[in-house]
Amino acid sequence: MALQLWETLKESITAYSGLSPATFFTVLALGLTLYYVVSSLFGSSDGGHAHDRSRGFEEQMEPLPPPVQLGEITAEELKLYDGSNSEKPLLMAIKGQIYDVTQSRMFYGPGGPYALFAGKDASRALAKMSFEDKDLNGDLTGLGVFEMEALQDWEYKFMSKYVKVGTVKTTVPVTDGAAQSEATDASPSDAAKPAEEAAEGHVAKPAEDGPSETAAPKETEETTTAAADVDVEKKE
Repeated sequence: MALQLWETLKESITAYSGLSPATFFTVLALGLTLYYVVSSLFGSSDGGHAHDRSRGFEEQMEPLPPPVQLGEITAEELKLYDGSNSEKPLLMAIKGQIYDVTQSRMFYGPGGPYALFAGKDASRALAKMSFEDKDLNGDLTGLGVFEMEALQDWEYKFMSKYVKVGTVKTTVPVTDGAAQSEATDASPSDAAKPAEEAAEGHVAKPAEDGPSETAAPKETEETTTAAADVDVEKKE
């Protein structure tokens, strides 16, 4: 069986190369020898440079510091962690939860494709896959079902990959309606005070100025009764 294969191989070499098997293998051996000699001359130099580059890259790569828990911070304070200061961690928030994305600085750091999300709560932008400034916030009002599902996928990804380090402090704005309601609630009590003061003043005033006007009808009635008695006596 092996002899048949060898005979078939020799016939194939002669048919396709036009060389005898001995000549073919001699040329093949010389080619391989020349390849190894050339690769050893030029490859060693390239390999040395590649080794130096990799060693330099490893020296530049420093281990990342452990995530620092910040607790509850405001949106303005979160902007300080947008990657502009390399000494600070790179943070990003989703649905009010802040995550440390320093390990993905090539994506969320300066110059990265998602750099504009860093230092912000980008929930709305991620849900809509928008890069507009008006969507770089955590407002979820008006979002559709599919947008909320997309945001949920982003949140699951961040929860599984990054460390949560804090939350964004939410502020409830006071609307004009609420202020008007407070003013309405306070107005009855405020209005009652002048009424009480006026009533007290009305009662106390006659005592200072003299007899009140209510005494005048009584005095007139007594005078009329006395006059009637006088008339009766005259008739008698």
